[in-house]
Amino acid sequence: MKLTWMLGLMLVAHPTAVSDHLLLTDDNKPITTINRADIQSDIPGVPLIDDDKYDMLLKKIQPIVYKPPVNAKLDRAGNIISEQPGSQLNSVLFKEEFYRTFYNHSQPSIKIPKVAIYPKVDSELLASVRSKQISHYYTYFNTHNKNRSHNISLATEAINNQVIFPGETFSFNRTVGQRTKEKGYLPAKIIVRGEFSEGIGGGICQVSSTLFNAVDRAGLEVTQRFSHSKTVHYVPPGRDATVSWYGPDFNFRNNYDQPLLIRAYAKGSTVSIILFSTNDLRYEPKSVPSIQKEDLVPSAVD
Repeated sequence: MKLTWMLGLMLVAHPTAVSDHLLLTDDNKPITTINRADIQSDIPGVPLIDDDKYDMLLKKIQPIVYKPPVNAKLDRAGNIISEQPGSQLNSVLFKEEFYRTFYNHSQPSIKIPKVAIYPKVDSELLASVRSKQISHYYTYFNTHNKNRSHNISLATEAINNQVIFPGETFSFNRTVGQRTKEKGYLPAKIIVRGEFSEGIGGGICQVSSTLFNAVDRAGLEVTQRFSHSKTVHYVPPGRDATVSWYGPDFNFRNNYDQPLLIRAYAKGSTVSIILFSTNDLRYEPKSVPSIQKEDLVPSAVD
């Protein structure tokens, strides 16, 4: 067992302090109360801090005080919503304060020290990366199919405002996350082994397929893509990108020297995905086929 012998002599001054409670606060709000005895060594007569128990305490409070940063983003009108910094436990300062306070009977609480976490995308970067439209792609869906339309909207919201830096790989599954009832996804038609079936999140493959075509049109490097086992009609043959949480994913890498911005919408009966970058970007667009709304057959938008 590891033991910390620091401050042992202070027990002489406050021999009963180790049985008291110690309150931890964050922004003047109580987080948890610690019984000093629960952090001590198990060795009788040696009321000193046990490092293993202290490490367990640290793991307990870290997620409680963690506040993730929020990237800057664009609203529907294209206005910039500023970023918000996050914060996390400053483990170095906390350890110093904890060890100083643990045996101090006159100080019954500790204000948890934190360190700021800055978002990857701030307003200045976002203003730059939305300067030049480099690609777009549109597909169409049947708004009367409420469940499928709802799923499409959730998936487009998940990828909207994503910024991919040079050399980074975008994963559709990682970005959208698992499609569950708890996240609001509904049952709709999916394709399993060449047959139609019902599944939670049905319809999001139209979003991944629309994204694939926008990405390919921009000349980006597609690193992973799979087609459905049955033909879909919202994109030309061979131009789809099926995704499944426990199966296929759609990935692409930003092989350019400037960051990219994804803007994704599901409005009316249209999935719109537009890619932007900075004015400094030099890129090589490709010719990519598409299907016009008037050319669709009824089953194409189910």
